[in-house]
Amino acid sequence: MGKIGQLLTFKKGGVHPQAHKELTQDCAIEVMPVQKELAIGLCQHIGAPAAACVKKGDVVSEGQVIGEVKAGLGTNIHASCAGKVKNVGNAGHPTRIMAPAIIIESDPEAAPAAYQKRSWDDMSAESLLACIKDAGIVGAGGAGFPTYAKLKPPPGMTITDLVINGAECEPYLTADHRLMLEKSAEIIEGVRILMKVLGVHKAHIGIEDNKPDAIEAMSKAADKYDEINICPLKTKYPQGGEKQLIFAITGRKIASGALPASVGVVVQNVATSNAVYEAVVLQKPMYERVVTVSGKGIKRPANLLVRVGTRISDIVEYLGGTTDNLKKVILGGPMMGFATSDLSTPTTKTTSGILFLTDDEVDLHAGGPCVRCGWCLDACPMGLEPKEIALYVEAGKGKETEQFGVKDCFECGSCAYMCPAKRPLVQLIRIAKQQIRK
Repeated sequence: MGKIGQLLTFKKGGVHPQAHKELTQDCAIEVMPVQKELAIGLCQHIGAPAAACVKKGDVVSEGQVIGEVKAGLGTNIHASCAGKVKNVGNAGHPTRIMAPAIIIESDPEAAPAAYQKRSWDDMSAESLLACIKDAGIVGAGGAGFPTYAKLKPPPGMTITDLVINGAECEPYLTADHRLMLEKSAEIIEGVRILMKVLGVHKAHIGIEDNKPDAIEAMSKAADKYDEINICPLKTKYPQGGEKQLIFAITGRKIASGALPASVGVVVQNVATSNAVYEAVVLQKPMYERVVTVSGKGIKRPANLLVRVGTRISDIVEYLGGTTDNLKKVILGGPMMGFATSDLSTPTTKTTSGILFLTDDEVDLHAGGPCVRCGWCLDACPMGLEPKEIALYVEAGKGKETEQFGVKDCFECGSCAYMCPAKRPLVQLIRIAKQQIRK
């Protein structure tokens, strides 16, 4: 049965930002209607952008493949609605400002796609993996790494454990929380599918203890499966970081520059597990996802099931508009998300949240010089030296920051959160990484 143990956590660093979960944690998942026009990006995953396989004027059906990656790392892009291709051009992007996209005018008369359940018990691991790849699934809780690639460990590495991330440690975000409450059985079935693909006999689902109802719901759903453990985690940011989660649950440490597979572990998100269930059982591609829309700057916070390619402006209109004291819009969570000023930017497969923050939710003061307090060193969950990296970048020596472990930084933002001088440490670290790559 699903077993519950003591509270688990990582040891080094971490912070405790105010959660702000109360704004949406009781908001059931609401289906947002298909909008008149969707801008479906071709850069929604790590790796090569997909190439459009439709052209202007083509009529497409819901779930049809409209973008393909034929070589290298990448995954399929599907039409989020039925309609006509208005253009193959560019649209806003959360991190690239502008990126290739397919603009579709939706057909209001089209019947919604129908999906019927099928049994997967007799399917081979290879067939299941092919379904996941064809469905275009990427990591829904992170950087968008293609899921099929993550399920194929490098040669010589044996996977023994599957770890499922249900921590949702970012403030404001509650999309995964609601999925665990409303889709617990589907998530567990997705976990079982992932286990069969990997050939493992142990799965661990980590959930922070500020979600007791999710722990209870997932425990009930996993009750009859001895091989699936529910692992309550201490509420601490960044509990959902891959290395932190693996250490908290298994006690295994990943060496600098190494993959989780090096210690026999693969990590997936609960939303990804739900998408795997839909891909295998319903034969449904990944073209919609649950997005938390929160903050005091939106008139009606909500957890919305949104078609990929829906513009932020349409979401704002659907939820009644913004408040007069709105100061910042962030795609993702406040710790690792990216600010945007372009509300025409569309959602992607990795859009976990859209935050509309007011003047009392953000600090807009300019950062000052480093005061050498060392708080960023204490906060860093990777044991790095953020202050030194930042000082080197400011001195024009970003290429020399590898000695401080800059490549191991996953940009969680703990250092910047703790900095009393409000220095833009994460942004400076990103500059260092760019200079090293060049």
